[in-house]
Amino acid sequence: MRRDYFELDVTNVDWAADGGEPAQPLVEIDFSGPGETLRERLSDTDGDLLDGEDVDVAFRLQDELGDEDEPVPGVVAVTNRVTGEYVLELNEESDDVLQFIEAARAYVDAEEEGGYRVIVSIEGDEMVEYEKETFLVYDADGEFLRERSLIPPGVEL
Repeated sequence: MRRDYFELDVTNVDWAADGGEPAQPLVEIDFSGPGETLRERLSDTDGDLLDGEDVDVAFRLQDELGDEDEPVPGVVAVTNRVTGEYVLELNEESDDVLQFIEAARAYVDAEEEGGYRVIVSIEGDEMVEYEKETFLVYDADGEFLRERSLIPPGVEL
């Protein structure tokens, strides 16, 4: 599936930087390509849609992260935890993703519950919704960036 078939929109992130009322961050991913292909990737071997605990969300930088004011291109990926296969990938800038992760971290600190929600839709029709507490970040060489990642307390990776 082509990355340009996906459009990503985030909400409930500005409150964390502004000191506003906590709201659970939401990422909405809308797909405009062949819907059957995405349905297959988001399904298990029995044809049932994958649950939230069956998918992982990660961000892989495509260049070295330098000055905070300079966004770096990267790839947001949702993978099938059982098979390790990519469900979807889309291009996104580092500043947007890292702001989202910081808001999810602040939400956990303020509310002591789930970090963020993910909704995947096909041309506006919601297909799945996941509650997630983990969002892993990797540098351009594939090295895990623990300090940039969202990891629930008590979880060792």
